[in-house]
Amino acid sequence: MENKLYQGDALSLLPTLEADSFDALITDPPYASGGVTAAERRRPPSEKYQQTGQRLLHAEFVGDERDQRAHLRWMVMWLSECQRLLRDGAPVCLFTDWRQLPLTTDALQCAGFTWRGVLVWDKTEGVRPQLGRPRNQAEYVVWGSKGAMPTSRMAPVLPGVIREPVRRVDKYHMTGKPTALMRQLVRICEPGGRILDPFAGSGTTLLAAQLEGYRWAGCEMTSHYARIAQERLHDATRDAMT
Repeated sequence: MENKLYQGDALSLLPTLEADSFDALITDPPYASGGVTAAERRRPPSEKYQQTGQRLLHAEFVGDERDQRAHLRWMVMWLSECQRLLRDGAPVCLFTDWRQLPLTTDALQCAGFTWRGVLVWDKTEGVRPQLGRPRNQAEYVVWGSKGAMPTSRMAPVLPGVIREPVRRVDKYHMTGKPTALMRQLVRICEPGGRILDPFAGSGTTLLAAQLEGYRWAGCEMTSHYARIAQERLHDATRDAMT
């Protein structure tokens, strides 16, 4: 199957994909976080996740304004569809933050997956400090699998904590993850496997999969970020051929 990035809503696109055709789900969905009250959550993502001086650097994205019950229902809807698409034993990795960590573990299990643990992404001390408070320098990867994971899997041992800073030169989306981080995470998939990312953003997971020798498919709803992802993937393919 060819590598392909689909531009559109994952809830509409996932049902069109073939069942039992992916070996891993690795994705960074909207967190619907960034505030305690409903009014705070409805703010644009740039106001919730970026410092004032950086708000014009990246385009807005959709789907980050849901309240807790709506977000849980939405998570279970697309995860249930992914359950159909994954082969038995396939690993699942979902990014989240401290506010949505409990909801994300619930959604994973409600969709029929086995919850297996939490990885930590340590963003290092480069994160903005706040006096009198611990530095908020971690995000999390809730991981699990579609049923039992065979002990004979050929994937390597991954670290439980991945320490990787955010570098501006490598950031194409306001909540984008470092390419180096994703290159480590995609290795949870067995060699030669096919990775699914329903919320591709600027394409970092797909790019990491390609660089590590995996096949991939992804969805991205925001046309601006879908174009960026296509450009990055095209450039990586061109560079590999020169």
